Amino acid sequence: MNAIEVRQLSKVIRGREILKDIHLSLEKGKIYGFFGPNGSGKTMLFRALCGLIKPTTGSITLNGKQLHKDISFPESVGVIIESPGFWPQYTGWENLKLLARIKNIISDADIKHAIQRVGLSPEDDRTLKRYSLGMKQRLAIAQAIMEKPDFLFLDEPTNALDEDAVHLVRNILLEEKSRGATILLASHNKDDLDILADLRFKVRGGELSSDHG
Repeated sequence: MNAIEVRQLSKVIRGREILKDIHLSLEKGKIYGFFGPNGSGKTMLFRALCGLIKPTTGSITLNGKQLHKDISFPESVGVIIESPGFWPQYTGWENLKLLARIKNIISDADIKHAIQRVGLSPEDDRTLKRYSLGMKQRLAIAQAIMEKPDFLFLDEPTNALDEDAVHLVRNILLEEKSRGATILLASHNKDDLDILADLRFKVRGGELSSDHG
């Protein structure tokens, strides 16, 4: 059984077809890269896979369970899509602690470990208002990986990161892959996809094609 099965997926918004007849069969424990110009449909596809938008036609199945039929949202997923919705008045640690309470499946030690993995300090008492863009992006990655999810849907995860942080994140993603996570990665950074992706897909005008280059 494939980790992700997408069949005849389309999405129409205000009379415009944003996603067009998309088919995907993705195996567990691999990294899949998605690239294309702004507005091509990458982010909308990720939103559909996360259950954040409902397809107009077609189906999405994750680990054998169909979205909007068997489950409303993926049961085990880490997500970065657009700007993370952190609380600016709290520290990074406090933000992740609040998010972890939703499922209540990880310990304080797990949260601290995730923060340390991305090169931040759990003891940093600065609130999010005082974080740089790069620090916020690191924290977004920490929230995505902290519960060791089956799926990671990451839209531009190395955005706003300096070179050292980009290398750190790439290593984290390879570690998550070796753990067995299925990772979907959208990036404008061609090096990210060249280094990380087992298979790449081109998205243009809401349509998907395999890229073997």
